[in-house]
Amino acid sequence: MNAGDVVRDFLAAMEARDLDRARSHLGAGFAMVFPGNVHLASLDELIAWAKPRYQRVGKTFTRLDVAPAEDGEVVTVSGTLHGVWPDGAPFEGIRYVDVFRLVDGKIVEQHVWNDLEIARAERASAGAG
Repeated sequence: MNAGDVVRDFLAAMEARDLDRARSHLGAGFAMVFPGNVHLASLDELIAWAKPRYQRVGKTFTRLDVAPAEDGEVVTVSGTLHGVWPDGAPFEGIRYVDVFRLVDGKIVEQHVWNDLEIARAERASAGAG
């Protein structure tokens, strides 16, 4: 698999909650950084952290770029998030950018930027949860 395919399959596995398949794409020392400087070191930590934020989330790709890096490759994915809030209301169209660093074909870092917390705050101020 090329780096773009690895990232696509990882994200598809995460959306399907096929954690074994997702883990097969991770390298030693895997780390994730989310908005608010939230650092997570495992998929189990991610799921626990995300549980009060949404029931499920998926990504629609607008763009995927692969670039060489000193020790591997960097894959940048951007698009929009769609899913379900904890109260069962759907959401869509929330912007995101993910930057993955791969070494020897395995994901070792994922940096996430999105507007999910902004959308949550807007819902709360509108009295929707």
